[in-house]
Amino acid sequence: MDADVLIIGGGVAGLTLGARLAEAASRVVVLEAEAAVGYHTSGRSAALFEPTYGLAPVRDLSFASADWYHGSGLLSPRGVLLVARADERETFEDDLQAMAMTRLDLDEVFARMPVLRRDVVALAAGREDVFDIDTDRLLQDSVKAIRAGGGEVRLKARAEAIRRDGGVWRVRVGGEELCAPALVNAAGSWVNEVAAMAGVAGPRFQPYRRSMARVPAPEGLDVSRWPMTFGPGESWYVKPDAGALIVSPAEEHPMEPHDAWPEDMVLAEGIARFEEYADAPVTRLLSSWAGLRTFSPDRVLVIGPDPVAPGFFWQAGQGGYGFQTAPAASRLGADLVLGRAPEVGAALAAAVSPARFG
Repeated sequence: MDADVLIIGGGVAGLTLGARLAEAASRVVVLEAEAAVGYHTSGRSAALFEPTYGLAPVRDLSFASADWYHGSGLLSPRGVLLVARADERETFEDDLQAMAMTRLDLDEVFARMPVLRRDVVALAAGREDVFDIDTDRLLQDSVKAIRAGGGEVRLKARAEAIRRDGGVWRVRVGGEELCAPALVNAAGSWVNEVAAMAGVAGPRFQPYRRSMARVPAPEGLDVSRWPMTFGPGESWYVKPDAGALIVSPAEEHPMEPHDAWPEDMVLAEGIARFEEYADAPVTRLLSSWAGLRTFSPDRVLVIGPDPVAPGFFWQAGQGGYGFQTAPAASRLGADLVLGRAPEVGAALAAAVSPARFG
């Protein structure tokens, strides 16, 4: 065998799973098609740890990740703010409940974010226990852990063919065929393509584009302590980034898997939404990019052994929750690959199992 476990995908899902398996003395080989780890969605994340974000199983994985994150040194305070007009009260109330926020005094909000328009913003809520994640360090620490355990992270290693023969998964990469008894599909937006190559049916996943623009901070203002701020119904958001601001229309446009890029009109729409609530005209972009957030049919992660294909495991459907769930999701994935009782509990393991799709 070339490895105990082959993992296809060098994003946050595949790398953190590989690190957990390496800690358990499994030799792991991660195959990443691009020239760098985290090249696609993982490298284009808003990088926020907000454990109330997502459906119930997603939140459970996020809360199960909290202790690890708070002891990791990877978090820094950010906070989150929700603002709305008076006529958006119903959506505002829904968001407030869903994200367990507290209503805020408007004068305090305007003092903290002086660009918000007093003639527009009538409702505000927030939380302080929300943090930025050092995503690059998490990815690089995972690579180091895999290598320290005797494994490999191979770049420019696109899987070209997959077959199962004699109880072993065989993956052709270039002119080489790699063999292992266990194969993990952590291919992000390419998860359907990898499953089809392996002859595994499984659920159908859908990538959705989300775009971001990095714009200059309003002149004369220090934005470093501003919270990440959302419009009602996640219609837009703005987040400080190294002395500038990231503005996103928070769109979900279905896409085929590809190296995503933003569309000018979509970015303009998101910036216009932000400018409706803030007296901060955007006159130029510093940069822009897009990522594909890939969801399962029920928008919950898919983690565990395929119910039909022996030795085939899923670590997929992270959507927009890959980083915030990574510590618990990778522990669960490792437990299931190694045949251990899941540390997160049987109920949560069942809620994210591929077997739920029949």
